[in-house]
Parts: sequence; C-alpha cells; structure tokens
Amino acid sequence: MGELVRLEVEDGVGTIRLDRPPMNAINADLLHDLRNAAEEATLRDDVRAVVLWGGEKVFAAGADIKMMAGLSPTEVKPVISAMQEVFSVVEEIPKVTIAAIAGYALGGGCELAMCADLRYTADDARLGQPEIKLGIIPGAGGTQRLPRLVGPARAKDIIFSGRFVSADEALRIGLVDAVHPATEVYGKALEAAKQYAIGPTSALRAAKVAINWGARVDLRTGLVLERETFVDLFATEDQKEGMRAFAEKDQARFTGR
Repeated sequence: MGELVRLEVEDGVGTIRLDRPPMNAINADLLHDLRNAAEEATLRDDVRAVVLWGGEKVFAAGADIKMMAGLSPTEVKPVISAMQEVFSVVEEIPKVTIAAIAGYALGGGCELAMCADLRYTADDARLGQPEIKLGIIPGAGGTQRLPRLVGPARAKDIIFSGRFVSADEALRIGLVDAVHPATEVYGKALEAAKQYAIGPTSALRAAKVAINWGARVDLRTGLVLERETFVDLFATEDQKEGMRAFAEKDQARFTGR
C-alpha cells in the first residue's frame, strides 16, 4: 500500500485515494504509488469499478512546480514522460472509472481527472489548465484529452487563458458529467460505481476498449474493432445470462465472467 495513493475496496468498488496534503501535488513518489494502485485495481477480481478521489478539500492541484522549476529540457523530459505514462495506465484500467472531484482539479489534476471514464464534480469545484501562466503548456495529456472532450475551440480558450472553469460551465461544455453538492460528490460517484460493479463487467470493458481505441483510428478500423469485441462477448457467461433474463422477463444476475 502506497503512502501517497492507496486502493480501498468495498462492495466491488476500488477507490484510488490520493493523499498528499495539502493539495495532492503530483510528484515522482505520488506517480509511483498511483501506478501501483491502478495496476492493482486492474488485476484484482474483486474490483469491478473504480473511483478516483482526492478527498473533501481538493482533487489535485497539479504537478509539483517547485520540483520542476529549475529543470533543464533534458531533465524535465523523463518527468513529463512518466506523468503521461502513468496517466495512460489509469485511463486504460479495464473497468468503469469515475473521478470524484472536490475543490480544485488543476493542471495535472485536471489531466488526471480526464483519464477517467466519467467525472462527477462538487458544485463549488474549479477545473482548469493554468500552465500557460507559468510560461508552459499542459504536458500530461491536457492538449490532447481536453479537445476530445469539449472540442478544439473550447479547449483553446481554456488552455490559452489558463482560467478556472466552474462546475456549472464544466457540465455545460461536457468536461464533467454530473454536479453534486460538495458533501455528496464522493457518495454519488461511489453509488454509481456500485451499479457498474454489479453489471456485465466484461461487456463494459469491451465497450470501453471499443470507444477509447476506436476514437484513435479511422471509422472502418473502428467498426472492425467493434465487431470483434462484440463477437468475443458471446463466449461470456454474462451474455448468456443477460439474454436468458431478457427472454424470461427475469432480472439478470451478472458475475463478470
């Protein structure tokens, strides 16, 4: 169990909890623990859905600037490469992931939140990519994932200005998927994750793979990917159970197999 990131499992849901007070600034040690937690969540059969959570006060306020300020290009390259690599490990957890955002999700924190499948945010939360105000640009996925979520024009506005985005605006432009009172956001994410955890997790995994990877290729290749993942699901017990329950007007009881 890492000191700065831990995986807590209950009722089929694994909470990946960032815990580096006061702002969950992302440094090498946090990245190491985050990778380990994401890999553990990937491998554990008792984890069927995942919530990313930074606590009641802050999700993550970005990379540790004090750590990076004096680095040369040669020195900073492995740092940002490590962030990109670990965030990709989080993005590719083969289970439904929900980021529960309280307080701030800025810079690397916003980039980490965008690696989740869904984002639930507190009504007083603030998101953004303020790197431009430091004379740099987002480097852990912000210039790539943000346009894919909100479109290039809105992404340019957010990145060029470095401004903070309110929860209401984030919901309106598609950066987040739900807004809840600050005291309820983690509970709402956990509640939703529990519903995915009792669902057909093989089919959910296949849908995630088809959507994520299909967006990176041309339409024809994406359709082939969809077809093959669709066909493979007919080897699962959940497909048999789902279709049996439909035919018999019964409630399906999925096992993830």
